[in-house]
Amino acid sequence: MELRSLQNWLRADPVVRRSTVVEVRGNVPEPGEMGTGLDVLGLVTENGWSAASFVLAVAAWRQSRPQRPRVEIRRGDTVIVLSDCSQEEIERATRALASADGEEGDNR
Repeated sequence: MELRSLQNWLRADPVVRRSTVVEVRGNVPEPGEMGTGLDVLGLVTENGWSAASFVLAVAAWRQSRPQRPRVEIRRGDTVIVLSDCSQEEIERATRALASADGEEGDNR
């Protein structure tokens, strides 16, 4: 349920939508069934990809949720966890994603 909410949030963001295709990968459980817990939100990015815009959109979505779920972002070997969405955490996540994507920035 949370992944679908995040998917819809990202699709509604005009900056993210311009450069990213967002899709949930995994099986949707039938009514009354429990999910596998292994669903992921897949992103296919284009040249207009902006790590900063993406991280800000995810942070804004997370802060809109009543229970504020932990969000794990993976890009190649880089793993970023958003747990409190502080300014420092957002900046660190943006730098890590930019570095993983070959953009300017470092991974500190």
